[in-house]
Amino acid sequence: MKHNILVIGGNGLVGKTIIRILKSRNPHINVFVGGRKGGNIGNDLKIDVTNPGTFRVIQENKIDMIILSVNDKEDHVLRFAIENKIDYLDITKPTPDLVKAYAIAKNRNVQSRIVFSSGWMGGIVNGLVKTLSNNTADIQEVKLFVYYSVKDLAGESSAHFMAENVAKPFIRYENNRQIPIKHFLDSENFNFSFGIGTREAYNFDVPDLYILNQIEKVPNVSVKMTYNSKFITWLLGAFQKVRIFNILSLKERRMIFGSSGKGDQSVFEIVVKSNGEVNKLSLRSTKGQAELTALSAVLHTEELLKDFHENNIYFSHQLHQPSSLLEKLKAYETINIQSVS
Repeated sequence: MKHNILVIGGNGLVGKTIIRILKSRNPHINVFVGGRKGGNIGNDLKIDVTNPGTFRVIQENKIDMIILSVNDKEDHVLRFAIENKIDYLDITKPTPDLVKAYAIAKNRNVQSRIVFSSGWMGGIVNGLVKTLSNNTADIQEVKLFVYYSVKDLAGESSAHFMAENVAKPFIRYENNRQIPIKHFLDSENFNFSFGIGTREAYNFDVPDLYILNQIEKVPNVSVKMTYNSKFITWLLGAFQKVRIFNILSLKERRMIFGSSGKGDQSVFEIVVKSNGEVNKLSLRSTKGQAELTALSAVLHTEELLKDFHENNIYFSHQLHQPSSLLEKLKAYETINIQSVS
């Protein structure tokens, strides 16, 4: 069993939450915190993902597994993990960066477990999709609807991604065709659970689009998002329609998406069409996105700790039996799950 786990970005919102949950569930594990401001004393390590020279402390402390919760645009940590045969779990990558990192890993001789966990809320959606159909090959369509509250605690990475990419097209899949679309367009009314009600939801880019189509071979995949404020949702759609995002600076776009509240619920809903049937799963995290993302990372880590999985490249949902993943999520005190067939 692995005992030395390093969380790079461990001083950030999600990183701190990962460490809290991981330690509470696995007190025997030795957890190291990696960050740019860290020292080289005890379990607090100074690591800068833009400077591979700082990675020598990883070997010095005999790290068995790296959890990456900070954006490593150049994939320095991924390359280091592969070269040094260290298990690796990344929860941070937006779709373009995930595609690039996956290509890097596939072209290497991998002798550890390399896990990409960058889907929505730590990569659990794709595992939950499989609980809604007896056979993934029978699934014709998956729709993911996301409810995002501006009152929720939020880290910098998601805000920076939206700021950098809101004016750029991304891909959804229709009969396996790649359809270029943009955020906050093509509204669709959806009746959210947990008392939220019917909201307009707009195009939203998450890695599950790529993973469900390119890895799981689901021919039709779309993701749409709504804000807790109907006005904000409408306003962002209006901004996109008249191309205001195109003329704003990156700093100005970061100001728009960079707000963080003191905490609120996070909700997503999965709708799966399979053999003429429609099944839905609704999940609410009463403690918000950071808690759910961190819990997902911990559940993936615990699967790796069992040492059942051979050295290979994985997407995080591939580590789990879908029914087992569902039960573990249901057992967590701040998560509510409803299924409708």
